[in-house]
Amino acid sequence: MVTVLIIDDEEPVREAIRILGNWQELGVTNILEAADGKQALRMLEQYKPDLVMVDMKMPEMNGVEFLRVVEEEYPDLMTIVISGYNDFEFTHQAIRSKVVDYLLKPVNRKELNQALRKAVDVLEAKRKSKSELINRNIALNMSLPKLKEKIYLTIFDRSFKKQSNEAFLPLVNGDKSTGHYLTAVLRVMNFNAVCARRFSKESTLLQFAVANVLSDVSGERLQAFSFADPKRAREMLVVYSTTDGYAEDLAFSAAILVKKAVSTLADLFGMQTVSGIGAPRSELMELADSYEEAMAALNRHNLLESGTAAAAAGKEMRSTALGSRIAMIGGALEAGNVQQAKGVLADYLSHMKQSDYVSLAEADLRLRELQMLLSDLAVERGTAADQLPAAGASGGESGQGPDFADFPQFEAAMHRILEQYSELIRQGAAGNRPFHISDIRDYIDRYYFEDIKITMFTEKYYLSREYLMKLFKQQYGVGIHEYMQKVRMDKAKELLLDPNLKIQEISEMLGYKDKNYFSKAFRNYYGLSPSEFRTNPASV
Repeated sequence: MVTVLIIDDEEPVREAIRILGNWQELGVTNILEAADGKQALRMLEQYKPDLVMVDMKMPEMNGVEFLRVVEEEYPDLMTIVISGYNDFEFTHQAIRSKVVDYLLKPVNRKELNQALRKAVDVLEAKRKSKSELINRNIALNMSLPKLKEKIYLTIFDRSFKKQSNEAFLPLVNGDKSTGHYLTAVLRVMNFNAVCARRFSKESTLLQFAVANVLSDVSGERLQAFSFADPKRAREMLVVYSTTDGYAEDLAFSAAILVKKAVSTLADLFGMQTVSGIGAPRSELMELADSYEEAMAALNRHNLLESGTAAAAAGKEMRSTALGSRIAMIGGALEAGNVQQAKGVLADYLSHMKQSDYVSLAEADLRLRELQMLLSDLAVERGTAADQLPAAGASGGESGQGPDFADFPQFEAAMHRILEQYSELIRQGAAGNRPFHISDIRDYIDRYYFEDIKITMFTEKYYLSREYLMKLFKQQYGVGIHEYMQKVRMDKAKELLLDPNLKIQEISEMLGYKDKNYFSKAFRNYYGLSPSEFRTNPASV
């Protein structure tokens, strides 16, 4: 038994909802109506409905004001918002109030009943399940979209326990023996620009708008559920599911729907997007494989040519790590020669461009690598950590990393990062000073990724090899080679904690040309392989 309250100042809208709803099938036994927010609050107190459907534009008390009262006084009440594409000034309160769904006017039968089904499913789960996890989620007033998002994320990272969470499965069609599932990933390449231009620099509003479009663009027998990737703000995840048909039909239909959604986002908001699609699966738990395939397809997108990401399948990263150039860049910046530093970076980028393939993943890696290396240089030269630019600061107000949709924009982003650090490094440079054995240690700390030879120091300081090695060991208790190995291995542990970095990439960032040689060196030093360390970091 479910009681629903419909709040809208237009009687034809209320009547349409009454006619279109599959009330008997959904178990709704009582339908109430209110013409404005103030009347609705009185009815909430009197009738205690299970679900409220509220229009955002009403006289007396509009939807925003109503939701604020509900959030404070009826935190467990389930709500469905009714509004339009252009009403995103209202969606901020809708997001905060954790509404079940967001229906666009004019309301159609399919979308109405899908939203109602979502709400009824959660109500049934609340009433029937004694699961401690569900009870805790209900106590925290977790809305259905957030609950479904959490389920999918735990499936993606393979931590979802099917047996102990069986009550959740109907919420994601996981109880259907004939179901098929597929994941797509969409990346908004001009995220920061659109966020500033159309959404008042509020990234959550942009994500909400994209999720609405992706979820609304669906086929007759195909359900779509979309949400923002919590680790990568500019990327949106979509799960397509169907309870009948063939896997091939799902793959074909999903590709068409993604293309349609991309076109809609471009028309509505001017968004530039890249997408990746995984293969369909017949088992819900195998959705993790589809997600990983979609991410891989997205990351293969070639910045040097137009077309789909899938066209780059089989190609691999070719450029070398930035470490080999950072010493020259740092030296130029210390001397105040920003143009020389830019020239070194431009030469590196030119070598990247000579290849016919620069993937989105490689571009992301090089941006992070440049910022990390320049941060190290700045700190070594006396810049306090809290004075360093925040990660992604070059990307604008939203702080989600820099926008780039092609290689020229990627080049520009790299140069902006260099310019951010140039003055910090110049000001922090210590200048000429007498030789001290700590100079060698400082050089190793800074340029551990280079092929460092003792002859570099003997020639620079006009001292014998034996004297330098003896002096270093007396001061620090280990030899120069042993110290270099320690610095590299300490940095290796730090980089291995980032799951987005491949071991091959880490090997290059540390100055090892051969991944196998790095793995062997790591095992000799710590007694376990890099992969084993990732599985159990506490063992070292």
